[in-house]
Amino acid sequence: MSVLGVDLGGTKIAAALVTADGVPGPVLTVPTPAHDGPAAILDAVAGLARAVVADAVASAGAAGAPVPGVGAVGIGTAGVVDVGRGVIVSSTDALTGWAGTEVAAGVRVRLAGASGFGGAADGEDRGSSGALPVFVENDVDAHAAGEAWLGAAAGASSALMVAVGTGVGASVVLAGRPLRGAHHVAGEMGHLPIGGADGLRCSCGRPGHLESIGSGPALHRLYRARGGDAAALDTRDVVARASAGEALALRVVEESASAVGRAIAAVVTVLDPAVVVVGGGLAGAGPVWWEPMERALRAEVIDVLADVPLVPAALGGTAAIVGAARGAWALLDPSDVEE
Repeated sequence: MSVLGVDLGGTKIAAALVTADGVPGPVLTVPTPAHDGPAAILDAVAGLARAVVADAVASAGAAGAPVPGVGAVGIGTAGVVDVGRGVIVSSTDALTGWAGTEVAAGVRVRLAGASGFGGAADGEDRGSSGALPVFVENDVDAHAAGEAWLGAAAGASSALMVAVGTGVGASVVLAGRPLRGAHHVAGEMGHLPIGGADGLRCSCGRPGHLESIGSGPALHRLYRARGGDAAALDTRDVVARASAGEALALRVVEESASAVGRAIAAVVTVLDPAVVVVGGGLAGAGPVWWEPMERALRAEVIDVLADVPLVPAALGGTAAIVGAARGAWALLDPSDVEE
C-alpha cells in the first residue's frame, strides 16, 4: 500500500505516491486553476491524483512489477484548515472562493471508484473498508511535518518552521506534529505586527504585518516604491541586483530580511524551539538575504537563546508532499509512521 501526497499551491499542484517510510515517487504537476472556483481546483486535484496512479501503473507494467493501491490521500493546501473536518476556515484571494471549501469530502467524492484508490492493488477487490481517507492540512504545516519527519528538523523535540516566499508562513512542531491551535491558526507568523511595515497593507487586509514587508512580492513592491529600476520585474530580479551590489536593492533586501529575522526572534523568545528551519524561495536567495535575516534574529534574542540552531529546509519541493503523506499514513494507522 502507498498514500498520495498533494501540495496544493496558488500557482501549481504537485503530487506523488509516498511509501510508509516517506520516500516519494515521481512528482507530477499541473497548474492550479486558482481563480476558477473551488470545484475547478478540486477537479484538478482529483485529475492529478488519477494521473499519478496511471503513471505508476504504466511504469510498473513496463517493469513487470505490482502497483500498490492508494490507501489514503494527504493534501497540504493554502489557507487556514480545520484538519478534523478537512474544511478551509479562511483564505486569501490567492485561491478565489476557497474559504468554506470541503476539501476532504470534495476529493473523496471525485476519487470514488477511481482505479487504484482504496488500498487494493490495481484490479483487485477493494472490499468493504469504506470511503477513501483524505487528510487535509495547511501547506506550511505539511512542509513542517515533512521536515520534522525526514528533513532538517528530524529528531528534534520541537521546531519552528518558517516559509518565506509568496507569503510568510510558519508552523510550530511539537513531538513531530504541527500545532493546530484553538482556531486552526497556530504558527500564522506572517500576520505578526512588525516594525518597519507601518502603513504597508498585508494580504489579510490589515496594515503593518510581517507579510507586507517580508514576503517576496512585498520586497519587490518596496523596491519599486523606493524608486528602483522599473526593469526589475520581480523579486528574483531585485535579489540578483542586490547580489551584484546595487545599493538600493541591497538596502531593500536587508530591510525585508531583517523584518523576518526580528519576527522569528519574537516567536523563538516565546516558544524556545529546539531548532528553527527556514525554507521558501527567499531562503534560497543566498547570503544576501540569509545573512541580514540571521543577524537580526541573533541581535534580538536574549543570551540564553543566542545559539538557537537556524538551518535551511532540507527536503526542497517534496517537503509538503511528504508531510501531507505523513498525515495520510497516520489516518490509516498511527503506528505506520515512526516518531
